[in-house]
Amino acid sequence: MTLPIYQVKSDFFKTLGHPARVRILEVLNDGEHSVSEMIPKVGIEASHLSHQLAILRKANIVQTRKVAATVYYSVVDAKIFDLLDISKDILTSSLQGFSELLAELGRLDSNISN
Repeated sequence: MTLPIYQVKSDFFKTLGHPARVRILEVLNDGEHSVSEMIPKVGIEASHLSHQLAILRKANIVQTRKVAATVYYSVVDAKIFDLLDISKDILTSSLQGFSELLAELGRLDSNISN
């Protein structure tokens, strides 16, 4: 039995719905990295990083390449970076709206106190 596409999309966004996973993808935007290279950039312990990478790998968002004893991680599809950029644009637009609202509220407060 196949899942409806909206369920698959929801599961995909749930996978991305963790700050560490988003940060991992931001780091991988520079190219492939090993766990030891990512630890200081992501800012979490090695075991937690490995757990988050396993979730991304299971969801086929990241892939691995092994060289000797070192495992390198990279994204499967570079369009994930477009998605992160679009989400940043959406958040920026949303926050600008709040900024304008706050400015308007400030003007109202100053008019009331005058």
